[in-house]
Amino acid sequence: MTQRKRSRNIRNAAIVGVSTALLGVTAPVTASAAGGSTPEALTWSACGGAGLDPRQECATLDVPMDYADPDGPRIEMAVSRIPAEKPDARRGALLLIPGGPGGSSLNDPSGKGQKIPQEVRDTHDLVGFAPRGLAPSTSVSCGLEYGDLATSKLRPWPAPDGSIDANLDTARRMADACAHNGGELIKHLSTANEARDIDRLRAALGERRISAWGVSYGTYVGAVYAQLFPHRTDRIVLDSNDDPDPTRVARAWLAGHEQGVEDTFPEFAAWAARPGNPDRVARRAADVRPLFLALAARLDREPIPWPGANPAELNGNVLRQTMLDSLYSPSRFPTLAKLMRAAQRGTVPPAPQAPPEAVLQNVAAVGAGVLCNDVAWPRSAASYEKDVAESRAKYPLTAGMPRNAMLCAAWPYPPREAPVRITDRGPSNVLLVQNERDVATPLSGARKLREALGRRAVMVTVDSTGHDAYLANGNACGDATVSRFLATGQRPGADVYCR
Repeated sequence: MTQRKRSRNIRNAAIVGVSTALLGVTAPVTASAAGGSTPEALTWSACGGAGLDPRQECATLDVPMDYADPDGPRIEMAVSRIPAEKPDARRGALLLIPGGPGGSSLNDPSGKGQKIPQEVRDTHDLVGFAPRGLAPSTSVSCGLEYGDLATSKLRPWPAPDGSIDANLDTARRMADACAHNGGELIKHLSTANEARDIDRLRAALGERRISAWGVSYGTYVGAVYAQLFPHRTDRIVLDSNDDPDPTRVARAWLAGHEQGVEDTFPEFAAWAARPGNPDRVARRAADVRPLFLALAARLDREPIPWPGANPAELNGNVLRQTMLDSLYSPSRFPTLAKLMRAAQRGTVPPAPQAPPEAVLQNVAAVGAGVLCNDVAWPRSAASYEKDVAESRAKYPLTAGMPRNAMLCAAWPYPPREAPVRITDRGPSNVLLVQNERDVATPLSGARKLREALGRRAVMVTVDSTGHDAYLANGNACGDATVSRFLATGQRPGADVYCR
């Protein structure tokens, strides 16, 4: 995109912002409004960056910023592909839908896409993209204070005594920053708009229908796409599945961490008590949980300075956030164990490396925009206080965080449309794959998506631990079932359990 064109789009966006504020435009957008002018064919060229497969190509797609005004200001969407390896046998395109919100699949055709079986790569272009708002697509930033970029701050961990006053102050400060610095685009970040962008991409690719592999938040994107554009779907794999509750949306995902931790922590405890483990923290698995809780409580009272970290101390909530992060995969278990062992000695390991601040700002803004625009969050402090107290009593490992107030509690913009309700209307071409023990998208939430999709879906439940099942933390049975579906379209006749 030329600098002149970029400046024109920014200027147009500012004009739309004024007119929207004056007119109070909050008109709902339907799937048909994703039309507008037909997308131009993509112009592919070599991708920038290191470590990419030389076959990967990149392009830029213009999409409407506001689908209620499809001929208005445009934004850029960065896309990539590796073409099917046997053009004569080509079936179509397989879209790799990233998690997040705030994740990108732009490099995935060169990365995890190459783990997909050869027969799928032979017949499908592998397509990635950076969702709206995320660089190198037209990007947003809230300009948050550096301290607010800490993961333990972005996640609303209550104070040691259970108070959420500081969380509400943080929510107001962060929401104000997004309103001040996010521009017009931040108002148009949503799952439904990402689904509409995907359909513009499908059309620009020249595909009548598109297949997809969506992971984590990408399962909700994929489900929304299949709801809005059911007859544009071919073979849809949803991996590590979000609860699609249309009354709560992201609030349900946050709340799901309660059960996700309870499902997964015993696996960490068994590992952390195993004889011969150099990172062993206890002699018995039963001792790991009380040890963790006591250590978190001690760090609440007596934080340990941690130079170079954000925040610059190891406190109870940093330990809890490290626990949550480490339960995403058994390969991460050593991170939590090493931190626990260091804290017991009154020391800290080297500060974890963080991405550049500009990247953190961009990802945080995209996450905020999508989570807060998809559904209205409660504004009442009393409702959060009640929920947090109940959560702390029932789920002490997560200390009330999953029901607490994120910045969405102070978000200044009402949702521009109602959340998409996932139903069983549409073709029966969806395969869900779900690990039994998943800290981020627990089995209980996946079952709700399975129920919502009804006859459209079949679910493969995998006896495994970790987030991301297919070709990652699942097992051979689950991987084979998904691979067969992508390669041949053959699904199990009913839900299956892969032991």
